Amino acid sequence: VAELGTPTILVNNAGGVFSSPLLETSENGWDALYRANLRHVLLCTQRVARTMVAAGLPGSIMSVTSIEGVRAAPGYAAYAAAKAGVINYTKTAALELAPHRIRVNAIAPDITMTEGLAALGGADASAAMGAVVPWGRPGHVDETAGVAVFLASDMSAYITGQTLHVDGGTHAAAGWYHNPQTGTYQLGP
Repeated sequence: VAELGTPTILVNNAGGVFSSPLLETSENGWDALYRANLRHVLLCTQRVARTMVAAGLPGSIMSVTSIEGVRAAPGYAAYAAAKAGVINYTKTAALELAPHRIRVNAIAPDITMTEGLAALGGADASAAMGAVVPWGRPGHVDETAGVAVFLASDMSAYITGQTLHVDGGTHAAAGWYHNPQTGTYQLGP
């Protein structure tokens, strides 16, 4: 703070995921996913928001969550629960921090072609992932970053308590998939 000044923008972008079917999830596994995906959101938000409030500065706080926070995710119950927690926490924090002119929003990507994901599957994986996204391809990290830049800017000055889905239409599809043979949408792949 002494060197750079009071932070007025925070992006909570940390987490982790592993498959953990409900009946096999251990208490330690649940706690690990909670700590990685939800606890840090509270701690980082508190620290930065307290600094903004003390300085009397407005700001923007964002948390990267996941589409799994709003849909069932068989095999990933602990992860989905933590991401749902981030979404609800975002709404509550937005209300509590609004009097201080601090906006709080969430960004919920779906399949995003990160360097790690590309290294695991390459072009074949990208095509397969695109088949379940209405836009026809996985997202790019720059598209998610663009939403963060928007939410950090004054262009979003009246947006708070929202979750923006950066998912190529997956959230809107709600289980409907485009059938390339018929050109129509059907429920389920």
